Amino acid sequence: MPEGYTVAVVGSGLVGERLVAELKRRAFPIKELHVLARSARRVVLAGETFEVGVAEPDAFEGVDYALFAGTEGEKGAAIQLAHEAISRGAIVIDNGSDFRLDPEVPLVVPEVNAEAVMSHKGIVANPNCSTIQLVVTLAPIAREYGLKKVVVSTYQAVSGAGREGVAALENGREDAFPKPIVGNAVPLIGSVDESGYTTEEKKMKEESRKILALPNLPIFPTAVRIPVHTGHCESVYIETEREATLPEVLEVLGIAPGISFSGDAAGFPTPLEAEGDSRVFVGRIRVEEDAIGYWCVSDNLLKGAATNAVQIIESLIGAPRGVPSVRV
Repeated sequence: MPEGYTVAVVGSGLVGERLVAELKRRAFPIKELHVLARSARRVVLAGETFEVGVAEPDAFEGVDYALFAGTEGEKGAAIQLAHEAISRGAIVIDNGSDFRLDPEVPLVVPEVNAEAVMSHKGIVANPNCSTIQLVVTLAPIAREYGLKKVVVSTYQAVSGAGREGVAALENGREDAFPKPIVGNAVPLIGSVDESGYTTEEKKMKEESRKILALPNLPIFPTAVRIPVHTGHCESVYIETEREATLPEVLEVLGIAPGISFSGDAAGFPTPLEAEGDSRVFVGRIRVEEDAIGYWCVSDNLLKGAATNAVQIIESLIGAPRGVPSVRV
């Protein structure tokens, strides 16, 4: 392995900052770290001052890995710059939604489908935050019992909408979400299409099917924004192909990679506990023959974005993916 890699982080928002922090926390072997954005400026990210460069084609000369922080809801920087970076020898990991459903681009959650990363052609897509925690919990159950149907309701933190979302909660701004978020719950994340699903809900359906390699799996999501800073929650109901018992499911989840489970089926993790931790927390587990219900929580800026992106690079270079989870 080389002594270190040259890494570019494209974007200096909430996810960009978490990417810088995760690279440091996981002791990723970095030779040079560049932060790029639409305009040059000086910023402090994860306690370190960076001279931000302009995200333009020549900025990717000599870069080994380019981490695009991604902008949900619009065409992200990767649309304009990913192929420029690839042509200069970089491998791109994109946190935006532009390439996730491209059949030529692997969509990877290392605990679930790490092998898919090796089929890349210069770019690997990082899934949506709510999708990541869902498939981390679905995968071990799918392996043991098979999946017939998934129904999921999300309770998503405002940080999923970036700094504007956080400002809406902290300052009472009313322009970041379709309706005021303070003291409220807004069951609309993205726009609604003719099927009645929002863009966030369609991401969960289509991305989960691709990652799990179950293209016909019925998935019925309802995505809701709630007045919490960080940490997405999900209430999940699964119908399985084979019957299960509660002790069996507790054992399966207790040893599953990337999951924090105390062993107490009645336990109830919350966003406050998950914030700053890179695992997916599971609790409130119920089993009735061929049906399983549970609650899961994860830091949407870490495992839902930055941690998963760094794990993808580690998978590419063969570095160990499992490090003790610590608060950052």
